[in-house]
Amino acid sequence: MNLKPVDAGVAAVTGHPAPSSPAPRRTAARAAVTAVLLGAVVAAVCASLAIGTKAVPLSDVLTAIGGGTEGDAVVIRELRMPRTFLGLLVGLALGAAGAVAQDITRNPLGDPGLIGISAGGSFAVAASIGALGLTSPYEYIWFAFLGAALAGLLAYAVGGTGYGGATPAKLALAGAAVTVLLDAGTNTLVLLDVRTLDQYRFWAVGSLAGRDAELGVQLAPFVAAGLLLALGLSGRLNALALGDDLASSLGTKVRTTRALGAVAVILLAGAAVAAAGPVTFVGLVVPHVIRAFTGPDARWLVPCSALGGAALMLTADVVGRMVARPGELEAGVVTALLGAPFLAFLVKRGKLKEHTR
Repeated sequence: MNLKPVDAGVAAVTGHPAPSSPAPRRTAARAAVTAVLLGAVVAAVCASLAIGTKAVPLSDVLTAIGGGTEGDAVVIRELRMPRTFLGLLVGLALGAAGAVAQDITRNPLGDPGLIGISAGGSFAVAASIGALGLTSPYEYIWFAFLGAALAGLLAYAVGGTGYGGATPAKLALAGAAVTVLLDAGTNTLVLLDVRTLDQYRFWAVGSLAGRDAELGVQLAPFVAAGLLLALGLSGRLNALALGDDLASSLGTKVRTTRALGAVAVILLAGAAVAAAGPVTFVGLVVPHVIRAFTGPDARWLVPCSALGGAALMLTADVVGRMVARPGELEAGVVTALLGAPFLAFLVKRGKLKEHTR
């Protein structure tokens, strides 16, 4: 007999399946999904290294990784490997951030943009270009991270005021208010200055092109910290999905858990936005797809969403290189083209429901 929703949630929180729970079969299915996702990430990495303006055989890719210096080895090591590493980081960050955001807000439309992070990064970039005259992505990349982090903290601070603290509804509303305000500021900056518009529009579309390995190395600690925090909170996120009252009765500190979840989202999404711009739909779509295979248990949902995000981000980047040769279509455009129809499908099928167990 299958578990009732509350029994399933309690089992996920405590770590012990209730009587008659088909736990071994479910665990095996989730492990299989994880293995498939790992394979998809490996395949996407190989494609990212081999496919570009010129396709390179995998044997040559392996030679280049091993230190070869002939043929396309320099191109692979100096251009494609840093780009692939950055795409991997951005995808891992956005996938995990989306899963955590949907759990702490109990909102099926939860993603990094929900609490103003993307809007904060965009505003900071536009402001640094317009006010400080910055011209290189490496000059304003940290402004993007700082703006994203401050916007997320502001949304959480506003949503956490008043009775009941940072409830899901208040977080969503506060995030929407911060996003609208910052978007208005960004639009004002880019409309008042043509130079700011020219610089900003290339960053805002969302791309992995033109970044080197140093950027990935600098952002990797933030992504790693965010992933570790998200994974550490996964059991408590299961409790939140049962509702605040029941979660409290199970011993979960609701406000602390939600605050730490917001910090994880800020670290992950802030690093991703700083690296690639406001890439859309990865954090929204991937957790929905993964949830259909793993169920709502955050202990599986968060890591699998991270892997799914990495596979999608790298695949979108590869597709963008293939469809517009010898130029390329930015990864942010491709993810939007893939994500928008899927979101419409979810709406049509009535799958967007509040995440409670």
